[in-house]
Amino acid sequence: MGNAAFLNKLTGLLIIEAVNSNPNGDPDRESDPRHRANGIGEISAVSLKAKIRALVGDKEGPVWGEFSGKLGLEAEKFDILECKGRSIGELRKLSTDQLLARFWDARLFGTSLLEKESGSKDNGGNDDTFQQHIHTGALQFCTGLSCAPVKIIRNTTTIKRGVQEGKDRGMAPLAYRIVEYGLYTMPFFLNPTVANKTKCTSKDIELLMAVLPYAYAHTASYIRPNVNIRHAWVAEHKNPLGSCPEWSITQALTPRRKPQFDPNLSAASIEEFDVPTELPADVAGKLTGILDLMDF
Repeated sequence: MGNAAFLNKLTGLLIIEAVNSNPNGDPDRESDPRHRANGIGEISAVSLKAKIRALVGDKEGPVWGEFSGKLGLEAEKFDILECKGRSIGELRKLSTDQLLARFWDARLFGTSLLEKESGSKDNGGNDDTFQQHIHTGALQFCTGLSCAPVKIIRNTTTIKRGVQEGKDRGMAPLAYRIVEYGLYTMPFFLNPTVANKTKCTSKDIELLMAVLPYAYAHTASYIRPNVNIRHAWVAEHKNPLGSCPEWSITQALTPRRKPQFDPNLSAASIEEFDVPTELPADVAGKLTGILDLMDF
């Protein structure tokens, strides 16, 4: 992947399906599935990255076990920075180089945490000044958007334990909030210029591509039991700068609502969409190649 000096540019597109699930709850709306005023559903990039981090961070789990062996990865070089229980004090003891050498998600997704710059000084000339360095990530996911408005269902559920004094059971009014059906697209891009600065390697990218197909299947939950990545397209350009416009790739692979269905109404299944299965020849010819990570 890429030439000897730099990684080649990558352009990707996830096609994500949610069936009777909440793919990303909105805390500002009592955990309703995220959506816009026009009914278009959303999945945040933060939500997806959290799932990927969880799988790579679970060093006792089957996903890390499978791919660390296949790719020959050392666990201490693929630690996760953005995880519960991480001490800011611990991180402040690391130089930028040490932080990037240890944390896979910092190299790939960036970090806004405080980093201690070796040799930095404050206005009085004292050592150990903490400065804030905000590194954007080498690989960025965009907000996922549904291809049609989503229908949100809110149900009250029962709880078989007491939630009030003197009660042996309870209710959770309108607590179960799901999308009946949604088909989302989420583009993502690898920026070789940033990758060079964050020391992101081809091994880091290989791990991401290996884990991505399992992001939802291996993090499923009560409220999110049936979220599927239908396609995970990854196109490699012929050079680090990019050998064709990225929009031409994502636009060509985006599903379209079939003309017999009202575009203003929510969809009931993937059968209501024309879902591309390949790139047009004039676009594909400008790339080193394209693959669907879900083709396994």
